[in-house]
Amino acid sequence: MNAHRDDPVNTPNQWSAGAVEPKVFDAEFVDDTPPHTDTPDSRERWRLLRRVMLLIGRVWRSERVLRLRTVAGYRLRMLPRDLLRLLWFALRGHWRWAVKAWTFLTYGDLRADARAARLARDAEARRDAQDAIRAQAKARWAKVGLLLHRAGIAALVVIVAAIALIITDAVLPRERMWDWLATSYDVLSIVSTVARDLVLIAPVVWLIAAVYEGRDLTPGAGWLIHPQREDADSWVDERMISKALAHLGIAPLNTFFKDGGELVYTVPARRDGDGTFAQVRLPMGVTADMVAAQRAKLAANLGRASLETWPTKGEEDGLLDLWIADKHTLGGGAGQWPLQHDGTVDVFEGVPFGCTQRGVVINAPLVEANWLIGGRPGQGKSSALRTLLLGAALDVTAELWVFVMGESPDFDPFTPRLSRYAMGMDDTVAQATLAALEDLLEEMERRGKILGAQPGRPPKVSRKLADKGHLGLHPLLCAIDECHELYQHPTYGKRAEELAVRLIKRGRKYGIILLLATQSPTKDSIPKEITRNVSCGIAFAVADHVANDGLLGSGKYKAGVRATELRMKTDCGTCVAVGLTDATFELVRTFYIPFEDEVDDVTPIITRSMQQLGDTHRELPATGQQPAVEAAPVDHLANINQAMRGERRVRTQVVLARLAEQNPAEYEHWTFQHLRAALAEHDITVAKSGGVKVIRAEDITTALAQRDATGTTDDGGDKTQIDE
Repeated sequence: MNAHRDDPVNTPNQWSAGAVEPKVFDAEFVDDTPPHTDTPDSRERWRLLRRVMLLIGRVWRSERVLRLRTVAGYRLRMLPRDLLRLLWFALRGHWRWAVKAWTFLTYGDLRADARAARLARDAEARRDAQDAIRAQAKARWAKVGLLLHRAGIAALVVIVAAIALIITDAVLPRERMWDWLATSYDVLSIVSTVARDLVLIAPVVWLIAAVYEGRDLTPGAGWLIHPQREDADSWVDERMISKALAHLGIAPLNTFFKDGGELVYTVPARRDGDGTFAQVRLPMGVTADMVAAQRAKLAANLGRASLETWPTKGEEDGLLDLWIADKHTLGGGAGQWPLQHDGTVDVFEGVPFGCTQRGVVINAPLVEANWLIGGRPGQGKSSALRTLLLGAALDVTAELWVFVMGESPDFDPFTPRLSRYAMGMDDTVAQATLAALEDLLEEMERRGKILGAQPGRPPKVSRKLADKGHLGLHPLLCAIDECHELYQHPTYGKRAEELAVRLIKRGRKYGIILLLATQSPTKDSIPKEITRNVSCGIAFAVADHVANDGLLGSGKYKAGVRATELRMKTDCGTCVAVGLTDATFELVRTFYIPFEDEVDDVTPIITRSMQQLGDTHRELPATGQQPAVEAAPVDHLANINQAMRGERRVRTQVVLARLAEQNPAEYEHWTFQHLRAALAEHDITVAKSGGVKVIRAEDITTALAQRDATGTTDDGGDKTQIDE
């Protein structure tokens, strides 16, 4: 509403004196009611809009969006750092490319093998690596020459074609060209455009590739991780090992790292079965035993259980062999025995026994080996012995004896396949076991004479000789379960110990194998001479270092080979083994062939073994049933000549030692008097040289020539008849 000052009603003359003159303003009424609210649809749309706005506000204030907003804000604040990190990745990517190129051009991988062989003092491996370098260099330069030749031809063809196309396009209009030729120019135009665009984006692609190459590959490092291994949770590298060793609290190691020292890895961390293996040369003042003593702390530093971390001494005290299992891989069993349903065994090749810590099936050696198996009750000792015997039973030439010094039916299913079997706790079982050991000693002497009578005088039983049934040189396995009961027997223990030691020392060459099992591996129950001389030691979970070294050998606990780390029940069936391979030790998950109340997988295998015997028309091998073989007379003069080994003068003590090594059954008990008497038969006297008694090669050669001229042997028999 506008007020007009010239309104006659409201003139200034009409106001009384002293009154305030009112001011008039231009104004306009505004309606705050939403437009078009006069219809139901408009009101509904307005309410819907309010709900949407409220929902957007609620989502914006939600916890998830708040986290995203926080992350986005953090990334925005960290943008300069991230850009610098991308730049570092790009630089590191170029450096890695340069290292790879240098390694490729200089054969760095093969040179590393040669360097490792040199450190290991393996001359043959070093020569192989050097030969591989030369062969690869020759092949590479041949490829380079071929590539340059082909590239030159291709470049010449492209240049000629380009010149021809340019001349044609300049001389001949497109309308007068053939259709295919005109189309080719259009295609070339498109290709050139694409090539120009690629050239423009090539630097960007190159930069992205460099960033990807230089990205951080360490698990858990954070942004832009792309590990190239599926087992990233178990990944162990040299950096992690060095960091773990630096926090063991070993004073010389602490000083070494404090002074900026870096460990030398003679074998870099690499995949080894179900884990990682590395070999470290420790700094001065640090031994592998010192690290092995801190095994629990080392395992914690590496994020592993003690059972998954195995630091042991290498070939030198200053070399640390470290094997680290992948997480949780040692908890599973070995799986089904490979010979559970079919197959045969050659005991000269070994018996499937279990899986190593590297996940590889291991064939346990039997021939030329003796076994000592032990551990706490219920940990798998008898089951492991049963596995070995089941494998041997599938060799039709093997003979099995079993003696159980207790009331246990673990080996009852073997009865049809056994030549001798006794089980019980009374003295008759101990007496039968002692008699078996005495028979084995006599059998060893017999086999020594048989071997000495064979052509070529083989030094030990072989597969070829074992297959000749008339010789009686088949593999003979004698298993004694709970052997501590025998060695602690008041009447038979001492004699049993003496016989067992003699068999272990000498019987392996003659195909006689002793398998001992005990749940009490103490210094009183297992003689030290047995532990020292047995080839294969198997330790399931044991209580202390005494039992550990009683099974695996003296000093093994200190060296880090410890069955004390195995847990009762949890690690049932898992053992620490020495002597099964060339490695310092093996952590073996043994195969389990069930023999329980309602499950018997042993009997079907024994039945199959008996069927194999029937199929080959063989009788059950049994010592003492073979026909006697008359041994040929021993040629002492020829044996002494062989012991001379082409040397001009040899001391009599050395000759005696070499004779005993060649034929223990004949010469092990020889003295100087025996040797002098054998030489006197051929008018040879022992001479003195340098104050020691020696045998001269010319005397032996002369005696052999004279004997060959007369055609007689040492005992005066006709040599021609014996050869025939």
